[in-house]
Amino acid sequence: MTLDIALAAVALSVALALRPWRATPAEGPPWPWLAWWAVMPLLWGADQIARIPLVQPIAGSCLLVMMAGWPLSVLAMVGVAALTGVVADLGWVESLSRLVWLGLVPATLTVVLGALIRRWLPHHLFVYILGRGFFASLLAMSMAGLLAWLVQGPPAGVQAEDLLLGRWLSAWADAFLTGMMVAIFVAFRPQWLATYSDALYLPR
Repeated sequence: MTLDIALAAVALSVALALRPWRATPAEGPPWPWLAWWAVMPLLWGADQIARIPLVQPIAGSCLLVMMAGWPLSVLAMVGVAALTGVVADLGWVESLSRLVWLGLVPATLTVVLGALIRRWLPHHLFVYILGRGFFASLLAMSMAGLLAWLVQGPPAGVQAEDLLLGRWLSAWADAFLTGMMVAIFVAFRPQWLATYSDALYLPR
């Protein structure tokens, strides 16, 4: 719990220092950001809402980062965690844990991986869709699941191999969802992606 508090405090401090609301349009964020934000508490609390044990719910954090950017996503995910606690009837300790390991950690990892892709790979449209939208999300969610296991250990009655396999499969689901939505947005509504730029990925 101490580590979760420290990670959350650092992420929130950095996000607030960057003041991401300055880049938000005067009329407010695009409605898909808000729609996805409203869906995420249902994803984070799916195991408790459905009363079905899941080794890791689908997070959706990587897609939120692609749409809103890291600083604004960090602030938004605090609200996601709070709503998840209410909707899924979780205590604040479990809500904080989901904020960190379903939200902040994979969101930060996908930004780091995206920066590496932008630095070392060609600035091409399909590199953005497949590299940042799919593979970065897959690696970020997989690494977040592995780190959560190393820090927290497997839940009671769950074998480590089953836990890691389940989180690996969940990471694939997250990656497919993120990659698919990013491809659709790039084709029809690129302005809904804060991490995309025609000038960068569609040079003359």
